[in-house]
Amino acid sequence: MKSLVILDVQNDFMPGGSLEVPDGDLVVPVINRLQEYFDLVVATQDWHPQNHVSFASNHPDERPYNKIDLDGIDQVLWPDHCVQGTVGAMFHPDLETNRFSAIFRKGMNPYVDSYSGLYDNRHQVSTGLAGYLKDKGVTELYFCGLAGDICVYHTIIDAIKEGFSSTLIEDASRPLSNETFAFIKKELIKKGVRIINSDEIIPL
Repeated sequence: MKSLVILDVQNDFMPGGSLEVPDGDLVVPVINRLQEYFDLVVATQDWHPQNHVSFASNHPDERPYNKIDLDGIDQVLWPDHCVQGTVGAMFHPDLETNRFSAIFRKGMNPYVDSYSGLYDNRHQVSTGLAGYLKDKGVTELYFCGLAGDICVYHTIIDAIKEGFSSTLIEDASRPLSNETFAFIKKELIKKGVRIINSDEIIPL
């Protein structure tokens, strides 16, 4: 059984958003076309409290994109983004959500960041996504969304550890950094991840 996992296609990651992913809006029509070709479609949603530790605004002497040591873990300080209940935290208005069987919110603990859709960055708390997919009998996961080099990447890494066959749909994802994305794609291939484009799924 195959599932499409859609990562964080939210307004704050779109052009003009507070944490803009270049060309992030271009994934929306691709993801919309893909959904009907999967047995199950799930999505994740960044859902931060205003006092989240990853926000540079909560560190008076720091600026966005600075790195700090947070209890032994490197933490990038981000612009405020995807704050619970705000327009920026909502899905892109053109994203079709009717096929979503479930939405898994992440980053809700104000003291721990959460890139992966499966676990927080300290691997202390599960979102429940892995268990949900296993309970549904899913064995093959296909990943897309934003940002390709951060949340998509970390979700794939955790999915591999959970034993799922994992595929990245590259043209349905966009990275914050193209350079980083090029590097991590090589890493993912070494770990057995397939990297494809949507035209390998959607019939011509």
